[in-house]
Amino acid sequence: MRYLLRQLGLYFIAAWASLTLNFLIPRAMPGDPASAMFARFRGQLQPEAIDALRKAFGFTGEPLPKQYITYLSHTLTGDLGTSVAHFPAKVTDVIATGLGWTLLLSGGAVIVSFGLGTLLGIIATWKRGGLLDSVMPPVLMFMGAFPYFWLAMVALYILGFVLGAFPLRHAYSDTLSPEWSAEFIGSVLSHMVLPALSIVIATIGGWMLGMRSAMVTVLSEEYITMAQAKGLSRWRVMFSYAARNALLPNITGFGMALGFVLAGSLLTEIVFSYPGQGYLLIQAVRNQDYPLMQGIFLTITLAVLGANFLVDVIYVFLDPRARGR
Repeated sequence: MRYLLRQLGLYFIAAWASLTLNFLIPRAMPGDPASAMFARFRGQLQPEAIDALRKAFGFTGEPLPKQYITYLSHTLTGDLGTSVAHFPAKVTDVIATGLGWTLLLSGGAVIVSFGLGTLLGIIATWKRGGLLDSVMPPVLMFMGAFPYFWLAMVALYILGFVLGAFPLRHAYSDTLSPEWSAEFIGSVLSHMVLPALSIVIATIGGWMLGMRSAMVTVLSEEYITMAQAKGLSRWRVMFSYAARNALLPNITGFGMALGFVLAGSLLTEIVFSYPGQGYLLIQAVRNQDYPLMQGIFLTITLAVLGANFLVDVIYVFLDPRARGR
């Protein structure tokens, strides 16, 4: 418990530092979002409107400490400001439009990749020198050497354009509207196959090799020999003794991967015009929408911290040594 409380305190400090940087960076840059909107409308806005926009974006001209306190109070209540490109929509509302799609696509792909890669690593190590151990690692690492977006374009061209087996773009058919129906769910799943497949293929090799390496080390430990000497079944020794301890390093990487899920697979989402966080981020960059960029970056930071704390909790459950820290 002391270990978790100490880690939680460190994460709170990291979150505060992230919030502070998020406040200072835009104010250290020349100009402000209101001036950018004024330039976009080519001087059609009145001076009173410019002042109102500056206030809406948090650039009030008040002393920085007072602005900082106001910023913290708004952020803690979920108010991340107003989007420039989607004005007058709130940043939280804009982020929410892509959050679910990113969690579905990237989150689902990461979980599938981690689960399959870890299982393949366990089986390959337990049957070292076999067909799976000899063939799969080099093949998966060769596939993983290609960038996400390249695999996405190849899958899009072959499976989508040439064979016509899967849709080419977006998250669901243009003729449907979001609803809880079998037709809509089927459309979402069919649109998700190609982008998810490109992510899984690019990452599964790393999970498999990581688990295989950890398993090789664990299998040489004395407690594995003791478990085998007790007459325990091969499957129980493999999963309850070897895999449970070998899983710890992969859990750390899995936590980091889950944290960065909210960043989305930027280029993959662009290739498939998938309306997730990555697609929103590239639109924010193109439109110089600093409040939206800050909101997305802050969301990613908090997600990484939250995922790492979840990993710490899992560590305490899996590793008895962590409970005594």
